[in-house]
Amino acid sequence: MAAVRQQISERFGEGISPFSVLLWLIRIAVVVIVLWGSIATLRSEVYSLSQWKDLMVSGLSQGSIYGLIALGYTMVYGVLRFINFAHGEIFMSGAMIGFFVATWLDDAGIWTSASAFALLLVFLASIFTAAGITLVLERVAYRPLRGAPRLVPLITSIGASFFLQYTFLGLFGGAQKAYPRMPMLQGKVSLLGFNVNRIQVVVLVTAVVMMVLLYYFVERTKTGKSIRAVSEDSEIAALMGIDVNRVIVTTFAIGGIMAGIAAVLYIMTFNQVSPFTGFTPGIKAFTAAVLGGIGNIVGAMLGGLVLGLVESLGPILVLSGLGIPSPHQLKDVVAFTVLVLVLIFRPTGILGERLAEEKA
Repeated sequence: MAAVRQQISERFGEGISPFSVLLWLIRIAVVVIVLWGSIATLRSEVYSLSQWKDLMVSGLSQGSIYGLIALGYTMVYGVLRFINFAHGEIFMSGAMIGFFVATWLDDAGIWTSASAFALLLVFLASIFTAAGITLVLERVAYRPLRGAPRLVPLITSIGASFFLQYTFLGLFGGAQKAYPRMPMLQGKVSLLGFNVNRIQVVVLVTAVVMMVLLYYFVERTKTGKSIRAVSEDSEIAALMGIDVNRVIVTTFAIGGIMAGIAAVLYIMTFNQVSPFTGFTPGIKAFTAAVLGGIGNIVGAMLGGLVLGLVESLGPILVLSGLGIPSPHQLKDVVAFTVLVLVLIFRPTGILGERLAEEKA
């Protein structure tokens, strides 16, 4: 009996270690700050219901783009267990080439006379550019390091990121380049009681369609099953006759395609691109992938939507009530604070790392 009491005491003592106490204090502090600021903001009634709706739609639209980019991170991680930090620059490359195609179509008069056809051409240019650069990086930079320690390909991906940034900087200059505006995507439409920009409707619909198609591809097709098999155990998959190299190339290509689609949606929303455009969205997409559960396709999109909403609503909802004069300027601080908190309190993300759950 004494031994049982001692064992319980030891376990109880371990449960209230100084580190666990510190984590609980941080949790309580975060909850108190969020509640305090939110209640104060809502009581002040500074913002109207229409403004909150606009912020919500804007957050969902932005989050959808983060989610599409995050799909590239989560696909590659699911197969190779490594984060491709050059993915943001792959996104940028698609946006940059799309700009030149859009400018050429605008000069030719096709941008306004055949807008749908012109937009399709820009999407194709962005997709082929992003996917092509992704495949080159996989073959030249990543495949030779496949058996190396994880830190080596991670550093290589950071080097590839800077290489792409400064290559585009040297070729096209560092000035912001403005996309031509497409009349077809200007103005607003009423949707379920919300006044939504047309481009936001395109972003949301495209993101949902691409996520559903990707989920179906991974879960239902033969190639998708091969991807899941390699993700589970590449050596066993190879013994079963699966071409591991082909599966990895396919995974990188899918990530590039998603980045190319997201690039056009992002630039059509913000109308500007530069060699450094991919850095912040890339980091935000990585945050979304971690938030939703790295390696989890649905989690990546969910993480993107949550991050977009937090980034859009969070600063105004919480920080305005705390008396901060320009809360929206701190949206990046809020986004990365969310990443830190997720890494501290739930490292596997909202839905959890899929592979970890299957192996458990």
